[in-house]
Amino acid sequence: MSETILSIAGKPGLFKLVSRGKANLIVEALDETHRRQPAFATDRVTSLGDITMFTTDDDIRLGEVLIKLRNKESSQPASLNWRKASATELHNYFAEIVPNYDRDRVHNSDIKKLIQWYNILISAGITDFEEIFMPKQDELNSQE
Repeated sequence: MSETILSIAGKPGLFKLVSRGKANLIVEALDETHRRQPAFATDRVTSLGDITMFTTDDDIRLGEVLIKLRNKESSQPASLNWRKASATELHNYFAEIVPNYDRDRVHNSDIKKLIQWYNILISAGITDFEEIFMPKQDELNSQE
């Protein structure tokens, strides 16, 4: 079973789904604390597998973008310091990963969040993005 990586609005970082309760989810922080906490129905919880990024063609799944970023960086943390990078540096860097991204709809904050999430995943030892974000064909068939 592939892990479910989540983002929770208002909470920094990323989380791994550990368990499901009747009215909540139990999540574990992917940072060094590995702290477990509940996420309630009122929290805006988003699976990274459900996120797409705008391109001039069809939107691209975040998992595909993370795979391209991992391949560019050879499974190492991002070479660009996203905290100090200028808008031009951010967009030039992202254009190396997704050349056809929609420059009008992908904002600086989107690129920063992508790099931040990538670095969190790499720091947590999660590099097999195909397994996590790209469901296998038999998994897709079982959901139908």
